[in-house]
Amino acid sequence: MQVAAYVLIQAKGEDPWQIAKNVSKLKGVKMAHSVTGIYDVIAYVEVNNLNAIAQLVRKVHAIKGVERTHTAISA
Repeated sequence: MQVAAYVLIQAKGEDPWQIAKNVSKLKGVKMAHSVTGIYDVIAYVEVNNLNAIAQLVRKVHAIKGVERTHTAISA
């Protein structure tokens, strides 16, 4: 069963466009956009299960400049 989610990303001192570019390269990420507001980048992901989302978010946290994330599972 496919699971979809939005990963909202806050950056710390790094270029949000570069973070979005790096996030978009991760397997399962369908789109990643630099945005204005509380979050700097929003990524839309589709993966096989909830464990895959957790693994993907760990990879997002490993990207230089990512300070914190908030994940919203989409129904």
